[in-house]
Parts: sequence; structure tokens; C-alpha cells
Amino acid sequence: MTVDELNEFLDGAFPGAPRYYRVEHVGSDGLRMRVPYDPGQLRPGGTLSGPTMMGLADAAAWLVTLSRIGPVALAVTSHLNIGFLAKPGPFDLLAHATLLRLGRRQSVSDVRLWSDGGSPDAPVAHATVTYAIPSSAT
Repeated sequence: MTVDELNEFLDGAFPGAPRYYRVEHVGSDGLRMRVPYDPGQLRPGGTLSGPTMMGLADAAAWLVTLSRIGPVALAVTSHLNIGFLAKPGPFDLLAHATLLRLGRRQSVSDVRLWSDGGSPDAPVAHATVTYAIPSSAT
């Protein structure tokens, strides 16, 4: 699926619930997404909240999977492990997801998150996410 197809699918998958994160790139090197900074994402101490980071990591893993298997809305998270590595400031948050394994029934993705202006080589969080793929998709 292309960037436009993935963003259109994301918009349609959650009618009535705006999704602020967007796919910016998809290719053989994986997928990059961005969630624009919003003051409502901050937690005490001025850092982006864990749910903001987890939501972006989960979405990136889901969409990198769909970029390869097509628009399968019922693919669901079966495991998400995240490590918070640094305090992200009040900036856009980016994620880069790559598939570690894509099988008929599950995918496993590696996701790095970093602040805009920073580098994927200096992540603020790192996640490993497994998605269960329904048998009807294979």
C-alpha cells in the first residue's frame, strides 16, 4: 500500500475519531509516521505522555504490516513491549517501523521513536510489536 492508501485506510478505519498521526513514508526500508505536537499530550514535567508514544508505536507497527498485506482492518495487536529511553520534549514525535518477521498469522515489528529535530539513532523510545493477522487475510 502507498502512503496515500495507508492514510486513507487509517481515516476510514476509525470513523468519527480523528487520528492526528500520519504516514509520511513507506518503502522497502519500512514506514515512518508522525504525530504533531499538541499541549494535551504533555504529562507533568513537560514530557510527552507514554500513551502518546505507545499509540504511535502501535499504529506504526499496524500500518507497516498493512503496507505489505493490504487493508486488513481486523489485524490486531497481540503484544507490545516498549522501553522509554529519554524524555521527549514538546515537539512532533516520529516513528520508524520495520518488519522483523511477516508470516501468515502474525507480524513482528521493530519501532523507534524520536523527537522532531532529533535522530532515529537517538531514540526516545523503542518498541517491539506483534500483530495477529486473521486467517481470512491469508
